Amino acid sequence: MDNWDEVRTAFQVARQGTVSGAAEVLGVHHATVIRHIDALETRLGVKLFQRHARGYTATEAGEDLMRVAQATDDQFNHLEGRIKGRGADVSGELVITSLGGLAALVTPVVAAFQVAHPDLMVRFLTDERVFRLEYGEAHVAIRAGSQPEQPDNVEQALTGMKVGLFASDSYIERHGLPETEADLAAHRFIGHDNIDNRAPFNQWMKEHIPRNNVVFRTNSDRAIAAAIRGGVGLGFMGLWAAEQLPELKLVHPARDDWAIRIRLVTHVDLHRTAKVQAFLKFLKAAAKEWPGTV
Repeated sequence: MDNWDEVRTAFQVARQGTVSGAAEVLGVHHATVIRHIDALETRLGVKLFQRHARGYTATEAGEDLMRVAQATDDQFNHLEGRIKGRGADVSGELVITSLGGLAALVTPVVAAFQVAHPDLMVRFLTDERVFRLEYGEAHVAIRAGSQPEQPDNVEQALTGMKVGLFASDSYIERHGLPETEADLAAHRFIGHDNIDNRAPFNQWMKEHIPRNNVVFRTNSDRAIAAAIRGGVGLGFMGLWAAEQLPELKLVHPARDDWAIRIRLVTHVDLHRTAKVQAFLKFLKAAAKEWPGTV
């Protein structure tokens, strides 16, 4: 394709649905938009749009072209983000992602870092999905587990979180306490909805606890804590989180094979930028003071 301007114009027409809308986004006259579309269709020998009273709708060929244009546009935006991220100052935007269950620990650190660097705008995002660092979706990812990922990612160990098994007084009154580890298989449990969740304690539960005994299933750490407090069953929690809920009772102490390994992941293209290096140093220092870690 010799003329990216024409493709970009077609992309905006497909996105906006009208010539006037595309012209406004691109900052050109509507006649320029029409000329680009006509030239591109002539060069390719196909109709890219169906014209109608309400605007333009992409044909099948147009949709194929738009998918390529979208990927190209994403790459340009990614490149722009990388270039902007190379500054020597701790400023601009810093995107940090984390599992939701770590938010209570990480948020005070992120907040303190932003206060220390007032020219920085921080976005702290928690989600089950894995953000794609190679596409510039985040600068720093705080993740669990130890599995290597993309070869262009830089991975560092941050800490390990001790995990114990907890219950409420109401559950203990109804069902008693297990006297041995073997007794656990006879109790009711709260667990992850995905039986193949890779957290070490979930894998242990999969192997040692009958699935029918997992009577409350969720993908929310907050829901797990609430269900334990509500007396539904036994549930796993990080020791640091359980310390905030003194009404819970430790049923089984932390085991090494239940511990969650926390790591930092950055992309090689942004790893050495000033703001990423400053945050990594700040977070590592703070993590040494976190309770319930190994």
